[in-house]
Amino acid sequence: MSSDVWDSHRYQTGHSYVWRYGEGLVDVLAPQAGERIVDLGCGSGQLTARIAESGAVAIGMDRSTEMIAQARANFPGIEFRVGDAAGFEVEAGVDAVFSNAALHWVKDARGAIGCVGRALKPGGRFVLEMGGRGNIGRVLHVVEEVVGPVETPWFFPSVGEYSTLLEAEGFEIPFATLFDRPTEVEGENGLEDWLVMFGGALFSGMSEARTRKVRRTVADRMRGTNYRDGRWILDYRRLRVHAVKL
Repeated sequence: MSSDVWDSHRYQTGHSYVWRYGEGLVDVLAPQAGERIVDLGCGSGQLTARIAESGAVAIGMDRSTEMIAQARANFPGIEFRVGDAAGFEVEAGVDAVFSNAALHWVKDARGAIGCVGRALKPGGRFVLEMGGRGNIGRVLHVVEEVVGPVETPWFFPSVGEYSTLLEAEGFEIPFATLFDRPTEVEGENGLEDWLVMFGGALFSGMSEARTRKVRRTVADRMRGTNYRDGRWILDYRRLRVHAVKL
């Protein structure tokens, strides 16, 4: 949901951990046959397909036309729509809205929660996981050591901050937690690849040559703390929430 332009092939192959980690969140959702469920920020569609395996009617939605094209190619039997998390509409009365690793890209969190609330029927559930307070703190610290203060494209809220937004939009929150989830990114150049895929906005206004040099410098400085046994491990922190529309 972050950008108008994504490399969808790179996302689903070199960064498959994004949706693989989300498989456990589908278990929290516990989709049931016949339910209508929106997968908000569906990316290339793997978790939408998991939801559909339950017999639910799954609708995948993402802002990126590239991601939606890839999802449709991957799973032609499932409905996928282009839509912005903070401005989408679906036929009212869905049973659940699910979102994995997408809503931290949406700075208009109140707008997104409002859209979710209008889509859900009373008693409908909103099950989400996103970057939480302190997510990739080490990465951001080192980037700023190298280039100075940067404006980030993300919203990483605390439990209290997000719960307050939900309650203001008519939700109750049976469950919310913030937890550390050290995350392995794939490949010898995993950190630099991560910065290419997800961190482009941190280097806005730089030439490509300068950006490549900065990414390499950041990786060199982090290698001693975040590269172990041939693997890059990033300091992910996740906010997981199960909310119910009143």
